[in-house]
Amino acid sequence: MAGSVSYLSAVKKQRTKALESADKAESTASVAAPQEPDYAELHMLSNFTFLEGASHPEELVLRAAELGYKAVAITDECTLSGAVRAHIEAKVQGIKLLVGSRFKVDGRLIILLAMDRQGYAQLCELITRGRRRAEKGSYQLALADFKQGLERCLCLLQPGPEIRDLEVESSWLAEHFPQRGWLLAERLLDSDDGWRYQRIADWARDHKFPCVAAGAVLMHSAKRKPLQDMLRAIKLCKPIDQCGWALAANAEGALRSRQKLAQLYAPELLQETLRVANACDFSLDELRYEYPAELVPEGLSAAEHLRRLVEEGVLQRFPDGVPQKVRDLIEHELAVIAQLNYEPYFLTIDDIVRFARSQGILCQGRGSAANSVVCYCLHITEVNPLKVNLLFERFISPERNEPPDIDVDFEHQRREEVIQYIYSRYGRDRAGLAAAITTYRTRSALRDAGKALGFDEQYIAWLLSQLDRRDRVHNWFEQLETLLGEKRSERMQWLLVLVQQLLGFPRHLTQHVGGFVISAGPLHQLVPIENAAMAERTLIQWDKNDLEALGLLKVDVLALGMLSAIQGALRMMSERDAKRWRLQDIPLEDPQVYEMLSQGDSMGVFQVESRAQMNMLPRLQPRTYYDLVIEIAIVRPGPIQGDMVHPYLRRRQGLEEVIYPSDAVREVLEPTLGVPIFQEQVIKPAMVAAGFTGGEADQLRRSMAAWRRRGKLTEWQERLTRGMLER
Repeated sequence: MAGSVSYLSAVKKQRTKALESADKAESTASVAAPQEPDYAELHMLSNFTFLEGASHPEELVLRAAELGYKAVAITDECTLSGAVRAHIEAKVQGIKLLVGSRFKVDGRLIILLAMDRQGYAQLCELITRGRRRAEKGSYQLALADFKQGLERCLCLLQPGPEIRDLEVESSWLAEHFPQRGWLLAERLLDSDDGWRYQRIADWARDHKFPCVAAGAVLMHSAKRKPLQDMLRAIKLCKPIDQCGWALAANAEGALRSRQKLAQLYAPELLQETLRVANACDFSLDELRYEYPAELVPEGLSAAEHLRRLVEEGVLQRFPDGVPQKVRDLIEHELAVIAQLNYEPYFLTIDDIVRFARSQGILCQGRGSAANSVVCYCLHITEVNPLKVNLLFERFISPERNEPPDIDVDFEHQRREEVIQYIYSRYGRDRAGLAAAITTYRTRSALRDAGKALGFDEQYIAWLLSQLDRRDRVHNWFEQLETLLGEKRSERMQWLLVLVQQLLGFPRHLTQHVGGFVISAGPLHQLVPIENAAMAERTLIQWDKNDLEALGLLKVDVLALGMLSAIQGALRMMSERDAKRWRLQDIPLEDPQVYEMLSQGDSMGVFQVESRAQMNMLPRLQPRTYYDLVIEIAIVRPGPIQGDMVHPYLRRRQGLEEVIYPSDAVREVLEPTLGVPIFQEQVIKPAMVAAGFTGGEADQLRRSMAAWRRRGKLTEWQERLTRGMLER
């Protein structure tokens, strides 16, 4: 352990200097001095360059704005995974974001920045090409890949460590990126930093060749240097004390004050950063998503075709006549769908579901899509919204300004047929799975940090075995502090600090369970595509949250084992009764089924087979389908923590009186005896008791669901209280 101790002592001294430098930079940056030059950072890695960048994209953008930078470029290595989050934060901070990526090719470092929408598409295509050639998690590109097809991208070139012939490098830039190429000069104050920088800067000046400064940023603050060291050690699969020269020599890879930059770089190199930034005029807001046109028959618009399909479904769903309430709901929903131009999305889901039904594959829409009578008429869901009194605004509304989310479950044994149908219908260049970002959680962070700090693996395993996730009083950090003891060593203290910083960092991309993105044109011009670990799978580099943030729609094609079991049961019943049984033919109110469930006999019954559900069933004694709906909803963290379970059970047993403040509230809460169990029972009271629109009430619901993370619930408090008092 001597090596680890010596390393930690060195890190402590280095960190002290880094913190002093960072604090000094922060204090000087708060008030811009006249001599501070304008600056745009053109080379910056976020933690989406896995195990390299030591800051979230949002942290980098925020810190750059605080330092007074004019623009920043997120240039993660052969990926655009962090671009969306940086884009959102840049809009908040009012700083210009350049979209780019860096590549290591034949000893050179090449940074490409998109000048416009066309340049962005070219950049996406290059990243896709490099990623598709290699296994998941890596890329393969050669200099020949940069010779053409990048006419709307800027190029910054950093020669290799030995500084190749600069005349050759500049000639290559001038030939393939005329008027769009720069030599890159960076200063990180390591052992050979001075002569490298000076040689590049002098040669560029003497030959009048464009040269620009950049910071090779890995973190937003010098305080993250120990974390960056640890990430590098994890990547190398070595303890930190064995990484040697692979670790950065200092903390200069942090965002630095403009005053310090003025001391390091020639004024013309700093000024050139603004010229580069001004040449880029692209925002991710320009991305426009278009669904495949082949879904709409010639001579019809998407709206007309959707209406025709809905009308066909209405006749099947309501053969004895369409109730006026259904007709009114259809017109309302189609109007909202048309207002938001979501007809192609519904047509895409309808096409996939029709294929599944044509092949005898059992499928069922889940989630908020069940709130839509349009989805019911299209046979996307089998839940009649009239029977359960759901609210369409819970599914889609103009105020939310977010794409609808329709999850469709298919028999788990036959979902692959549906996936291959999507690939065959649209092609692999127009269909891809959304990514899921695997992030560090307590156990993985503790395991990797422990290895990097040189702890014995058995000791880390023991620590992990002692953490109790069921402990509601003490979180993991408090438990770990107790386990390590008050007189913990310096190395143990670093373990606490670094694990805490590592939590939430992306570790790698994996494929979403079934979220497909389908486009009208080549998908790789919208977002880069790479290989998944599974054969014959490709995934895009953004997860579902990033897709939603940009308004890009995905189709969820999920697998459910219970549907396979139900299909088997339907087949057996059909053989027994010599007639065809369908999912919608199963009677909802079978007394024998409810008697069985009321005894807690629910092993293998989807949604009510958990231990908590088995304990609740005898207490609730369900006798109707709606009782089961309540049963499933009430055994959840929200109702339990909100103390809704016992009041409901007492009222159901007649032990507690139910009082409603008004008839309007009674209409909303009477099905659950005055206890707001469902999310719709947050939306509707806000509408009937406080005058909210459906979309505003849904925004309130979403704020309530996210108040721990965002703390925005207070924004609605005054409006809600005032509206209730007025009524």
